[in-house]
Amino acid sequence: MDDQGHEHKNDSNSESSGGKDDGILYVGIDLGTSRSAISTSNGVRKVVESYVGWPVDMVARKVLKHDIVIGEEALKLRPMLDMHRPLENGLIKEGSEKDAEAVRQLMKHLVVLGGAGGKGDGKKQVRAVVGVPAEALRVNKQQLRGALTGIVDSLMIVTEPFAVAYGLDALLHSLIIDIGAGTADFCVMNGRYPNDEDQRTLNSAGDAIDQILTKSVQEKHPEANFSEHMVREWKEAHSFVGEPPERIVVKAPVRGKPTKIDITDEMRNACESLVAPVAETMIDLIARVEPEYQDRIRNNVILSGGTSLTRGLSDRLQAILKEYGGGRVKVVDDPIFVGSDGGLAIAMDAPDSDWERLSSG
Repeated sequence: MDDQGHEHKNDSNSESSGGKDDGILYVGIDLGTSRSAISTSNGVRKVVESYVGWPVDMVARKVLKHDIVIGEEALKLRPMLDMHRPLENGLIKEGSEKDAEAVRQLMKHLVVLGGAGGKGDGKKQVRAVVGVPAEALRVNKQQLRGALTGIVDSLMIVTEPFAVAYGLDALLHSLIIDIGAGTADFCVMNGRYPNDEDQRTLNSAGDAIDQILTKSVQEKHPEANFSEHMVREWKEAHSFVGEPPERIVVKAPVRGKPTKIDITDEMRNACESLVAPVAETMIDLIARVEPEYQDRIRNNVILSGGTSLTRGLSDRLQAILKEYGGGRVKVVDDPIFVGSDGGLAIAMDAPDSDWERLSSG
């Protein structure tokens, strides 16, 4: 397996800096459609591409010398792999045993990267808080239990935007908008655990932008040959709403020859498709808050998730709030790890009674 991802020390939560040292490894996991991140009480932070692959045949197995490949390495070697991206719209894909196994392998890989050998390693127990999309909490719980049984000892499943809010200590009069690849998740924080009415999930997110961008570039440049992975790389490097900072020119093969193509207009149209549904949901949730608190929440809108890095998005949403009395929209400093850091913070604070113990059977 690959040992992928950025690694950072999270000293504020490490045992050496005054955290718990009770024979338990506490883990926060942000399980994402595109990338998954882990933060642990021993100070490790890792992010892994949410891809799992198995060799397609005996030749591929001989070349790879592994029975399974995970993360960025899987992307690089995908022609040799039966590749699975097991999360769709923030949910484990239904009806596929291979996708279910892929989630399990991805979770196991993350926990090992976090410093544990999993349940039964004779060392520390593992307690994991896993963040999922706001509306996936009910339907995906049992699948996640199954994926983590035998890998962690105790489990708590929370919504991703709540984990973000907890990690930022934005627990009162705030609106978290967590925009990833599969979903955009919203959560109004009122100083208590959020309920269903406080939260919302949209499927308008990074993958939807990729689909629109792919279609429009194909229509404008039918002779160009490119993959979904190339489109995702273009978006992550150049996404914007509003006026482009510069013309966006990328390379794609045309009849085998690398050729420059301008995708500025296509990129803008694809990214701006996100603005209306996100803005409408933001306004609707704020309008449901008790009137005397709406002003505070409008001035404490927080964007997180990889797609929140789209240039100009926070400014556009803030401009829309001017029509409703003004407001402030800010992007978190570390959108990649803010969800897993929040999960870790919850894990460190949670009493024993909040944990669900997983049996090894």
